Amino acid sequence: MSSRILIAEDERNLVAFLEKGLRAAGYVTTAVGDGPSAIALARDEDFELMILDLGLPVLDGTEVLRTLRAQGRTLPILILSARDDVRDKVAGLQLGADDYVTKPFEFDELLARVQVRLRAAGTSAPTVLTVGGIALDLRTRRASVDGETVELSAREFALLELLLRHPDQVLSRQQLLARVWGYDFDPGSNVVEVYVGYLRRKLGAAHIETVRGMGYRLRAT
Repeated sequence: MSSRILIAEDERNLVAFLEKGLRAAGYVTTAVGDGPSAIALARDEDFELMILDLGLPVLDGTEVLRTLRAQGRTLPILILSARDDVRDKVAGLQLGADDYVTKPFEFDELLARVQVRLRAAGTSAPTVLTVGGIALDLRTRRASVDGETVELSAREFALLELLLRHPDQVLSRQQLLARVWGYDFDPGSNVVEVYVGYLRRKLGAAHIETVRGMGYRLRAT
């Protein structure tokens, strides 16, 4: 079963970006935009992790964290905040946060921190993705096609990982940009087309299909 993540953040564009990226990574997400809602959901539903913004309306993230810990809630909490002062970070960790990430951030780093926290909490995730003869080892960062090792750059690896998590599913250019290159991407860039070309040359052109007007699909067979 996929891990459930609660996102407590009031910036809608950022919420959309986080949900898209986390769902692409195989997680189930629920988002709320204020402190009281975050407390209520964390209390009444089963989540494996919370991503918490400190600048929430009605009740800020610090009070949310303080309240949940005072209630004995052990839910792992990762603070995601624009407050980058060392004192803010120390205060958040002392109140019981498990990690602290400052904005702006790289999604890959955030995802890695989420995975670390979930592993520490005993929630497992697959370490090798395999589809249609392509294998990607997430621990060793190695890729292979029909048993033959393929060298990939960091961006190629991230793009292939996303495609492997959604075999036979069309992913739009915008989805690929947001997940692999971040929420501050240039929508006019042709970087997706360029990197899809790189992957096709390394994996074999037949593995990645262009769906005209829609996006790209990794063929499972």
